[in-house]
Amino acid sequence: MSDQILSTAGLTFAYDDVVALSDIALEVPPGRSGLVGANGAGKTTLLKLMLGILQPGSGTVQVLGSNIPADTLKVRSRVGFMPETSCLPQDQSAADFIGYSAELAGIPSKAARQRASDILGLVGLAEERFRPMGEFSTGMAQRAKMAQALVHGPDLLLLDEPTAGLDPEGRDEMLDLITRIGDLGINVIVSSHVLGDIERTCDWIVMLDGGKVLRQGPIEGLSDQGIAEVEVLGDASAVVAALEAAGAEVRWEGRHIAVDHPDDPFIAVRNAVATTGATIRSLGARTTSLEDIFLAEETHDE
Repeated sequence: MSDQILSTAGLTFAYDDVVALSDIALEVPPGRSGLVGANGAGKTTLLKLMLGILQPGSGTVQVLGSNIPADTLKVRSRVGFMPETSCLPQDQSAADFIGYSAELAGIPSKAARQRASDILGLVGLAEERFRPMGEFSTGMAQRAKMAQALVHGPDLLLLDEPTAGLDPEGRDEMLDLITRIGDLGINVIVSSHVLGDIERTCDWIVMLDGGKVLRQGPIEGLSDQGIAEVEVLGDASAVVAALEAAGAEVRWEGRHIAVDHPDDPFIAVRNAVATTGATIRSLGARTTSLEDIFLAEETHDE
C-alpha cells in the first residue's frame, strides 16, 4: 500500500471533446500540499476524481492507499471536502448543520452535537453557531464549510479555493487556520490560483496548466533556489558574456544582472568580474518565488 496521500498514473479525463487532465502522474506525500494553476487548469477536476465524483477516462487514482473508483466509499469516509461553490442551507444554524453532518458520518447524536461545538470553536464560529447561516458573511460561510469538512475527523482535507471572496483580514485568518489544521496532523490539499496562499501554507506543490503537470515537488526545493543579483560599474555586457560562457543563466537590464548557476552563482559573479575588470556596486541573494517558477515553466512549455 502506498504511503502517499495521492498517487496517479496516466490519469486522463475529458468533458466531451475538452481534455481537462492529460496523462497526469503524481506522488503527493503526507502533510500540507498545494494544487495551483489558473482557472481551467484541471484542479477541481482532479479533486472530483479523488472523491469518485468523476470517473477516470484512463489511468489510475489512489487516495490514502485506496483505489478510486473501487474503494470510493472507503476513501470518502476518510476525506473531508470543502467545495468552492456555496452549499450551505440558509435557514439552518451552523450548530444544526454541522451536527447533522457528523451524524451522516455515523457519529451518535449526542456525540455529534458535542463534536460540532468543538469544530465550530476550532474554526472560529463558537459565538455564531446558533445563527442562521443565511446571515453569515463570506468569511463565516467559508469557515462553516471548513467545519463540515472537518467534523467527522478526516485523515485528508481537500480545500477548493478556500480564500475565495475573502477580504485581506479574512484571507489571513483562513490561511492561519489551514496551517493549524495541518499542525494537528491532518493531511491537507489546498487548491488555489493564488500562488502566495500556497507558498504561505504548504510544504509540497503541484503546478497544473492546461490539464498537465508543469512541476511538482517540495516548495523548499522549488522556491529556495539561490540567485545572485549584482549591479556592476563598467561593461555589463562583457560581464554577462563571461557569466554565460561559465554556464550561468542570466537576466540582464542595464547594470543589474540576475545570475543563476548550477553550482554557486556568487563564485560565477566573482570570476566574471575579475575576468572583465568590472567593479561590483552591489551584490546580494534573491529567492525565487513560486510565481517566478510558474511563469518560467509556462514560458518554457510554450
